Amino acid sequence: MQRDERVMMQSFSRWYPVVVESGEGSYVYDIDGNRFLDFNAGIAVNALGYNNPSVLEAIRRQISKLLHYSFTDFLYEQAITISEKLVAISPTGTDSRVFLTNSGTEAIEAMIKTARWSTRRPTVLAFSGSFHGRTLGSLSLTASKPVQRRYFGPLLPDVEHVPFPYCYRCPFKMDPSTCGLYCVDFIADELFSKYVPPEEVSVFVTEIIQGEGGYVPAPDDYFRKLKRLLDRYGILLGVDEVQSGIGRTGNWFAVEGYGIKPDLLASAKALGGGLPLGALIGKSELMELDKGSHASTFGGNPVACAAGLSTITEIERLGLLDEVKKKGALIMRRLSEWKDMYELVGDVRGRGLMIGIELVKDKQSKEAAVKELNQVLTGCFKKGLLVIAAGKSTIRIAPPLTIKEEDVMIGLDILEGELKKVSQQILKE
Repeated sequence: MQRDERVMMQSFSRWYPVVVESGEGSYVYDIDGNRFLDFNAGIAVNALGYNNPSVLEAIRRQISKLLHYSFTDFLYEQAITISEKLVAISPTGTDSRVFLTNSGTEAIEAMIKTARWSTRRPTVLAFSGSFHGRTLGSLSLTASKPVQRRYFGPLLPDVEHVPFPYCYRCPFKMDPSTCGLYCVDFIADELFSKYVPPEEVSVFVTEIIQGEGGYVPAPDDYFRKLKRLLDRYGILLGVDEVQSGIGRTGNWFAVEGYGIKPDLLASAKALGGGLPLGALIGKSELMELDKGSHASTFGGNPVACAAGLSTITEIERLGLLDEVKKKGALIMRRLSEWKDMYELVGDVRGRGLMIGIELVKDKQSKEAAVKELNQVLTGCFKKGLLVIAAGKSTIRIAPPLTIKEEDVMIGLDILEGELKKVSQQILKE
């Protein structure tokens, strides 16, 4: 840790002092030999856990042939094969094309450029609470924490934000059961009617389930209503599936659970099977930029493509999409009980294995339990469970998709023990 502090810029946050050395299945090991159950999956990257034999073999085979030769300047089969697979599973439809990148933020940058180029419109819409990356273009859309934007301006012009449908903390202070999804009406009645000409908007970029914003899924009917509004004005819908994609919610992509087809889709994280790989997938008529207008030296690296294709193939072979839904339902049943049992638990939400537990000091005021959250996370770490947070005070549960049911219960037992302990401390205070 001292070496790290001496030589590395400390512009990131570490949740607790663990130095990871290796992993196996749903467990990771630190340099002292301690074993930890992983509820993070490397921030939703390691969909198949650690040391998956098929992925390792695919990497070994490719390493023995070719490490790199820039697919945007030349051709090689690995980039084409994984792109074909992505088109086959993408909700954008089979008449789609792919641009491969190294990361999620690069995929969002490509989305912004593609939308502006194909529509000839400058304005981009995004949600408050969103996280789309930290490079300057994607950062202009990100709006989950002030520290992520402070002193980096001026950012990309012609970007506007509107409230996300965060029903537990409705930005309009309305009752979700009777509001009629007013948050969509707000876009038409306020944004488009008063200061943003809709005919100048190229794309609305959105997470389907907000990640850094607190693991917040939109209501079931929200995106259908939003898509109707966007279609009225010829505005593209671009979905950020960097964290929610590649099986995390029990579908290949979370947007499938909302019954709509996006125009553009960004993927990364789990896509590379642990190696850096991202992708922009879009309808073919949108993906026709001029030659030389957008490229990437390392995007679509053949080793990362081999690992990514193997990951998708393994998810199919193991039937993990159905398994994720079953395990997610199991977790949600148990967490729903915690809402009644512990004053600290304000809300539980999510889909598949992308689940949030929002902690509050008081269920009536909903004051965020920030200090208590850190106590719970640290307590879990000391008991051998790695779990982190999102938003102000939400525990995020995102284990490998391959996690065994008995390991799920072990992790939940540890987590409940720490929640119970901290809840009792609150009652004493």
